[in-house]
Amino acid sequence: MSDTDREDAEAAPPVPLSMSAEVEGYAWVRDTIGESGGAVYRLRDKAGAPDLFLKHGWDAVADAITEEMVRLRWLAAYVPVPAVVQFVRTANEAWLLMTAIPGKTAYQILSSSVAARPAVVDALSAFLRRLHAIPTSACPFSSDHAHRLAIARWRIDAGLVDADDFDEERQGWTVEQVWNGLQELLPLEAEPVVTHGDFSLDNLLIHNGAVVGCIDVGRAGIADRYQDLAILWNCLHEFGPSLQGRLFQQYGATDPDRRKLQFHLMLDELF
Repeated sequence: MSDTDREDAEAAPPVPLSMSAEVEGYAWVRDTIGESGGAVYRLRDKAGAPDLFLKHGWDAVADAITEEMVRLRWLAAYVPVPAVVQFVRTANEAWLLMTAIPGKTAYQILSSSVAARPAVVDALSAFLRRLHAIPTSACPFSSDHAHRLAIARWRIDAGLVDADDFDEERQGWTVEQVWNGLQELLPLEAEPVVTHGDFSLDNLLIHNGAVVGCIDVGRAGIADRYQDLAILWNCLHEFGPSLQGRLFQQYGATDPDRRKLQFHLMLDELF
């Protein structure tokens, strides 16, 4: 996947006056993947200036952007994440301007080079170990499964869950079937660590063979380690079971907990 596959050129949208000087002179393209109800723009091609990203949204999306901004500022002390250039929030609208991390997504590299795949998985595993090694005592955010289940129930009741977007394994399921399936897997004995929350191949940037940063950290917080392991393991399914097995080997989970994998993947369906 190239940048042009996921971006459409657009005219610059209105921004707060206080942000106008920061974005002046850039060409704007809008990201067409994973916007989650908001708008994501890359600002590029300004002479002598680095690329930037801008996230913008209203209401619940504005709240999510605000949560991401707070987590970006906290995580920056521990792992590479986009730097917050400027943040503007009104009662129902938010703009988050960030630096762009160089490199390609893990998905782009896995898709374009079979030979590079083992090394990519090794790099992802090493970065995940680094993230999970952050002291939980230092983390002010909770993203545990009880918290996420409460949000999931609210999303179900509000009609925000799209059953047509479920993974192949659960195609044809209703939203309530997923919810009931989750209840059958409880109680869950958690191994709390600092998690990313959406540790997927599109959210991890690689340059010169190493993970140089992660993006979309709005769900980061203390949760069971399988919150991240399950999503990455599921993403690697497209590239074959050997890479999925390599993930656990390199991470250090020699006997993966299949029940936890199932639980966290079912829970992710509701977000």
